[in-house]
Amino acid sequence: MSLITVAVPKGRLFEQTVDIFLSSGILKEKLKSESRKLILETDGFRFLLVRAKDVPTYVENGVADIGVAGDDILLEQQPEVYKPLDLGIGYCNIVVAGKPEDREKYFSNPSVLKVSTKYPNITESFFKEKGIRVQIIELYGSVELAPLLGLSEFIVDIVETGRTLKENGLVVIDNIRPSTAKLIVNRISYKTKRNKITGIINSIENYISVNT
Repeated sequence: MSLITVAVPKGRLFEQTVDIFLSSGILKEKLKSESRKLILETDGFRFLLVRAKDVPTYVENGVADIGVAGDDILLEQQPEVYKPLDLGIGYCNIVVAGKPEDREKYFSNPSVLKVSTKYPNITESFFKEKGIRVQIIELYGSVELAPLLGLSEFIVDIVETGRTLKENGLVVIDNIRPSTAKLIVNRISYKTKRNKITGIINSIENYISVNT
């Protein structure tokens, strides 16, 4: 029997994904990620525990048949995968943030804004629609530092509770869009393992429809 390989982000999204698989009847026993193992197998599934932004790469290249990835990552990377299902987990918002005193500047039709982010494609697309030119400074972590140290005026980032922004004296200036985790599927796997994958999708879809 061929395994279905699932690429899942480490941490809370892994736990939430396993809970959905259990509640949907796809898995019979709960998987735990307490050890340092990055590959876990059970009930005909192989779970790959990877970095969130690497999930689409594993799925697009066929290393994983299916995966779980947030809208923020999918919008930024635009991978060639199917996205059949919103899992309704990992909810957060993609926002523009900055210092409270810079709010007026943001809404005063500026000619150019300096924006730091790890989402350059999302940022460019958003501001292009608003007709605002941006100088994008790409960072890979701690983007909240950028406005505080004068590297840029604003940041584009994902926000769950807003606590990190608040602790660093920043506020949400503008909302770009919400982001939730999607089930994504490799295009070839969808054809070669169609019955299994459509069964997974249908089981999860039924569970979500009953519980939302």
